[in-house]
Amino acid sequence: MKNTAFITGVTGQDGAYLAKLLINNGYNVFGLHARRASDTLWRLRYLDIEKQVTLLEGDLTDLSSLIRAMALSQASEIYNLGAQSFVATSWTQPILTGQVTGLGGLNMLEAIRIVNKDARFYQASTSEMFGKIQEPMQSEKTPFYPRSPYGVAKLFAHWSTVNYRESFGMHASSGILFNHESPLRGIEFVTRKVTDAVARIKQGKQKKLHLGNIDSKRDWGYAEDYVKAMWLMLQQDNPDDYVISTGRTTTVRDMCRIAFEYVGLNYEQYVVIDPRFYRPAEVDVLIGNPAKAKERLGWEAKTTLEELIHIMVDADMKRVSRE
Repeated sequence: MKNTAFITGVTGQDGAYLAKLLINNGYNVFGLHARRASDTLWRLRYLDIEKQVTLLEGDLTDLSSLIRAMALSQASEIYNLGAQSFVATSWTQPILTGQVTGLGGLNMLEAIRIVNKDARFYQASTSEMFGKIQEPMQSEKTPFYPRSPYGVAKLFAHWSTVNYRESFGMHASSGILFNHESPLRGIEFVTRKVTDAVARIKQGKQKKLHLGNIDSKRDWGYAEDYVKAMWLMLQQDNPDDYVISTGRTTTVRDMCRIAFEYVGLNYEQYVVIDPRFYRPAEVDVLIGNPAKAKERLGWEAKTTLEELIHIMVDADMKRVSRE
């Protein structure tokens, strides 16, 4: 009998890659589909799995729709990847971010508790919860200090997951994922903004790239590697929380250099520092310690930052040339 999974955020970067992984492992895959945009399915088409995912209409802010989705799917594994996930937007829409990203996680936990408490649950937590870092390298034991409404909302969903695990005995785990990117990343995120600009500048369709703080440091990995860790967490006998990262931190500046050099350009000639893109409170450095994930899950990042950026530039070069 096939395993059945239900994914919120199935039309996003991580949701699409996770759906592909689960389908390849023989799962029936259901996904929550909130009708908020004109074309939300392009990532599923990109991976050629659109017809293999059963979409159920609903919204993380609507508990009744989540209960119906749980009842219809009869899923044994639930992955909550849905969120308002762009940090910059969380400053202009903090209440929406709290409702979708924070309370949405709690709504999903409550739907599981009501319909099928034995189902296994994965919460997509984030390195943004560490924010103003309390340790040079962040692990599962590092204190949290979020620096954005997004980080605060994610922390609420994270602690709700811990609370339901301890209060109701649910198999509920959180993956504290550090930045992870791919050609499916939204254009508003800095890595994809850079690789898209590189393709456009190389092909004469753009002249400059405007960025904010390019000296901030991030631990970047490949999303297709990271969704494997999500799945592995729900295959464990006992639920737990895991940092998923590469253990390497790089500045936005160096990431730009890698991307521009790949097409034979010097980033210094094209990158413009624009104060409009500075945040009210910056997260200066993030670097994760993935030792627990390696020891307990047998997981480690396979793709280097250089390989990741090359994959993204290649994909954007092809896309821009077709426009």
